Amino acid sequence: QAHLVESGGGLVQAGGSLRLSCATSGRTFSSQAMGWFRQAPGKEREAVASISAKGVNTYYADSVKGRFTISRDNAKNTVYLQMNSLKPEDTAVYYCAQSKFSWGTHRSDEYIYWGQGTQVTVSS
Repeated sequence: QAHLVESGGGLVQAGGSLRLSCATSGRTFSSQAMGWFRQAPGKEREAVASISAKGVNTYYADSVKGRFTISRDNAKNTVYLQMNSLKPEDTAVYYCAQSKFSWGTHRSDEYIYWGQGTQVTVSS
């Protein structure tokens, strides 16, 4: 069982930056891929980025490529999402999740533990 806690969300103007963090309590953090997902009001949850267990492989949604960077610190059991050049359409609740596999994908059904989410609001 793992407990995930996101932080770093908030209100930012378009073009600004935020860095999300997700701290976990599980013992298997360094063996599992991690992902960030988001859900905007009235929309389905979508994958934003994922990173493999050792941090070698990453995945990004087309909508965030070149603007967002996912990283992890296995010594701190923490995964990060650096978000730059934010747009109003990035407004959503952002969730981190821990995969049951060591490789990361965009498939939410491969993630078994989820945080409670952190709100990101980008004003125009």
